[in-house]
Amino acid sequence: MPTAEWMVEQVKEVYPNAEVEATDTTGGGDHWFVRIVDIGFEGVRLFKRQKPVIQHFKQHIQTNYVHALDLKCQTPEEAEKSSGDEPFSPHEAKRSKFVGLQVRRTNKEE
Repeated sequence: MPTAEWMVEQVKEVYPNAEVEATDTTGGGDHWFVRIVDIGFEGVRLFKRQKPVIQHFKQHIQTNYVHALDLKCQTPEEAEKSSGDEPFSPHEAKRSKFVGLQVRRTNKEE
């Protein structure tokens, strides 16, 4: 089961100079909120910030070692403005009547 330390180490392989915080949102070790703060994100669109991390974790997501990964990739200025934001958890959202989007992986073997 992944730990917060392992998650941080993995992200640091992609963004070695970033400040990284990892929060297990359900306590089961497979749903993670990861906040990445890096000056290098300045002027970079959100998806381009996230894509290298998603690619890095792809093998862990495919094997379900990491089931859910909520990324918040911010510049230091953005992080300062949003300090105190709560991690998103779809399970908590269901209890608070949040309406969102769930994406399911397709089985490519079928």
